[in-house]
Amino acid sequence: MLGIKWHQSVRNDEVRRITKQPNLTAIIQPGRLSIFGHSARMDDDADDKIILTAPPPEKMEETTAGRSRITWPRAYKLTLNEAVDLAQNRPPWRLMSTYGVMHS
Repeated sequence: MLGIKWHQSVRNDEVRRITKQPNLTAIIQPGRLSIFGHSARMDDDADDKIILTAPPPEKMEETTAGRSRITWPRAYKLTLNEAVDLAQNRPPWRLMSTYGVMHS
């Protein structure tokens, strides 16, 4: 379709640039943040909110192979409580979850 043969080394970034397709993260992450904001604004006794704000389980003794997990709160240098507080105000949260993620 693009004239790229299997033996050519063409990076995915180059193919996305040629086809003008956005990065998959730019498509998925706004929806994930929208769902997080919805859960964060629930009543404190809702199951979703309880699970969301529960402390993380103790770390396992062994470390797993591979790169460290970069979660979106870490990427924005937010704690979970700060993110929950930020999500309480809907208009700024909507801006951050759509515009901020795609252009950060």
